[in-house]
Amino acid sequence: MASLGVALGSFLCFAYGYPIAAALLAQASSVLDGVDGDLARLKGLTSAFGGFMDAVIDRYTDALIILGLTLWAAGDESSVTVWMTGFFALAGTFAVTYSRARIEGLPRSVFDRGITSLASRDIRLLLIMVGALAGQGFSTLLVLASLTNAVTLMRLVQARRLLGGTTAKERVS
Repeated sequence: MASLGVALGSFLCFAYGYPIAAALLAQASSVLDGVDGDLARLKGLTSAFGGFMDAVIDRYTDALIILGLTLWAAGDESSVTVWMTGFFALAGTFAVTYSRARIEGLPRSVFDRGITSLASRDIRLLLIMVGALAGQGFSTLLVLASLTNAVTLMRLVQARRLLGGTTAKERVS
């Protein structure tokens, strides 16, 4: 929940034109998200519901940060290009996460190596921080949209190759 609160702060800083503060808060949100999971594992407090809730909250934090970045990139104009790029950055972000969660019959870690791991949450939030610190809102959205959707496409191709046309029953046996 703390990560979500910090992400809301990032959104507000982007929305009010403070990209450096927004960038630092986006990265702080990522750090908090990693620390809470590690802390739960160390204390033996992990649960199936906790993991589920963490994943859901992560999507809300991603949405807040990317929407804030989009608002900042759009500035005072209602640029359709900026908003469409923001949409594709957000959609790609969700597709990367969903493709990993839905790889049935194979370990979820199949996308944790190589080129299909390039759009991990940590990398996306690092890109947002670097882009915002550099004052490049639209360029950052463009990189996010391109990277996340390209990785999703590569994951689809890899999943097709690994899973083939087999049924779930055939994969188990």
